[in-house]
Amino acid sequence: MSATYSFAASRRAVLATAAAALLVTVGASALAQDSAKKNLLIGATAGSNYDLLQKGILPQLQKKGYKIKLIEFNDYVQPNLALSDGSLDANFFQHRAYFEQFTADRKLALSAIAQGPVAPMGVYSKKHKSLTDVKSGAKVALPNDPSNLARALLVLQQAGLVQIKEGVNPARISELDLAANPHKLKFVALEAAQLPRVLEDADFVVVNGNFAVSSGLKLTEAVVLEKTPDLYLNVVAVKTGNEKSQWAQDLAAAYRSPEFKTVVDTQFPGYSKPAFLK
Repeated sequence: MSATYSFAASRRAVLATAAAALLVTVGASALAQDSAKKNLLIGATAGSNYDLLQKGILPQLQKKGYKIKLIEFNDYVQPNLALSDGSLDANFFQHRAYFEQFTADRKLALSAIAQGPVAPMGVYSKKHKSLTDVKSGAKVALPNDPSNLARALLVLQQAGLVQIKEGVNPARISELDLAANPHKLKFVALEAAQLPRVLEDADFVVVNGNFAVSSGLKLTEAVVLEKTPDLYLNVVAVKTGNEKSQWAQDLAAAYRSPEFKTVVDTQFPGYSKPAFLK
């Protein structure tokens, strides 16, 4: 009986050792593959986010031997879904408030590895040069996704057009959270990318900076330009588990580099920036 037990125990020990060796081998292989990964697919929305990558990040990564393909998107949903299913290695298009809300709502395992600049949201108009002549019942077009709708209402509060109730989650503000709307503004919520197209129809249009730039609007043309809090600075996102990979670290480092700061300062004036780029 004891001999049988000894043989079984010995056999289990051999199997355990073999399994451990296999795990080490697989782990080492995965690390080697990660270290050797040089082809990256990075998604960004059209306009300034895409341009920031192309002008400020790609040249740095290419010097390190990476081959980068940029994928352009025109909505705020697909870039995260593509990242989650492995179609992208990273994306750069969304502010932190949207990222946290979207990943929680969709139960996506994504992680932010760096912050980057963002073209500030602005209030634009082809009918008014300022806010001094706002008429009662003026039509205001806003983004329809919850986090950018909240952001737009905060911009309108900065401009003195509305007042938001105290204690409301800044990422989930809606029309129901207005304490005051003295001009009885009428809000029309639309897909963010479509907002520049309704400038002829609305009195004021609150446009995300990247879509303003991609449509040919200039930040200096805004009737009001957002004073962007950190919550609305863009983030670089990867699939959770890739944060410590060499390519992800190189990507994050590129955003923090003096070279990127020079590109932002010289080619993207007026953009809101994280503290390390100021």
